[in-house]
Amino acid sequence: MTNALLEDLSWRGLLYQQTDAEGLEELLNKEKISLYCGVDPTADSMHIGHIVPLLTLRRFQLHGHRPILLVGGATGMIGDPSGRSEERQLQTIEQIDRNVQGIKAQMEQIFDFQAENGAQMVNNYDWNGSMTVVEFLRDFGKLININYMLGKDSIASRLDTGLSFTEFTYTLIQGIDFKHLFDHFNCRVQIGGSDQWGNITTGLEMIRKTHEEETKAFGITIPLVTKADGTKFGKSASGSVWLDAKKTSPYEFYQFWINTADSDVIKYMKIFTFLERKEIEAFQVTVENEPHLRKAQIALAEEMTRLIHGQEALDQAVRISQALFSGNLKELSSEEMKDAFKDVPSVEMTKDGKNIVDFIVEANVSPSKRQAREDVANGAISINGEKVTDVSYEVGENDRLEDEFMIIRRGKKNYKMIKFV
Repeated sequence: MTNALLEDLSWRGLLYQQTDAEGLEELLNKEKISLYCGVDPTADSMHIGHIVPLLTLRRFQLHGHRPILLVGGATGMIGDPSGRSEERQLQTIEQIDRNVQGIKAQMEQIFDFQAENGAQMVNNYDWNGSMTVVEFLRDFGKLININYMLGKDSIASRLDTGLSFTEFTYTLIQGIDFKHLFDHFNCRVQIGGSDQWGNITTGLEMIRKTHEEETKAFGITIPLVTKADGTKFGKSASGSVWLDAKKTSPYEFYQFWINTADSDVIKYMKIFTFLERKEIEAFQVTVENEPHLRKAQIALAEEMTRLIHGQEALDQAVRISQALFSGNLKELSSEEMKDAFKDVPSVEMTKDGKNIVDFIVEANVSPSKRQAREDVANGAISINGEKVTDVSYEVGENDRLEDEFMIIRRGKKNYKMIKFV
């Protein structure tokens, strides 16, 4: 008997490796389970690359299973060598605590904590933090053979360039986590990115060596998300796309998804959204037959922005986008303008009043005074969404937003931010 959840995960391209596919399918057909995914608090926010395993865990919750969300207060202090070519900088306990709080808030946005199968959040510092070195070596070091660890890609790939004993032991700590959750939370499955296979199987080895042979736990990994052109997913022009609105604003977040290539949009819909198969297949038809309407990109951007930032933030992102498209900036608040234009070219200028022609030449908006006069007279110049057509207009205090900045547009799409000093 096939399992509807596993079938859906397979269709979405979310199953990369499984330790025992038949055994897991049998388990899921028989009972509701607890399963977990871990995130190390290496920053005070997750970025979109982190959330694929978490969204997969959320799909399990929607099918009645209980997600356990592990924040790695202990493992975050050590550093995972997986997928890294060099040693991670160690963080202070205070930094880790701040990071944990930021990540917790983002988890609460994605998961349901109130349902009968409500998500549980745990911190592995609670059981690892007080463990002595002797306890670690005696109770867990004995379980895993050095040759077994050296066979793992995350460790073997670093032997030539250098790997500290601290990072060498990371896989054991994550193995302890799986064993602890298995023993105390009846957690049967761990989900992780494809780089976590070695760590997941270490946990399974610990469980196998400390329990009866018929005791079963399972591991699943999710494939690495890539773009169709082979470039790295999750980066915008200004860097990583974070879930924290202070690091990546809802408008920037929305725009990231809107700008998805036609060749990627259906794949991302399957991976990131909770839209049903029929809906996604209907969007696939629109991509093929009317790609210029970008219906799939709009739906993807709306689904993701609503999920991470809520409906109000989505509404604001859409409003900013529509105002920029129409050129009607008067509909935006000063804060929204600052947000929308923070990546456009900018120039610093003094606050003393200037004639519009002199002003736009000094700001390099128009290349010469003659061109500047033509631009103003022809209605090609606007300040903060208001057209200026009088060549004798004096730019002054009333044109400065929050007394700090101004947005000038020349033509339809050439924007510049003026920052006043």
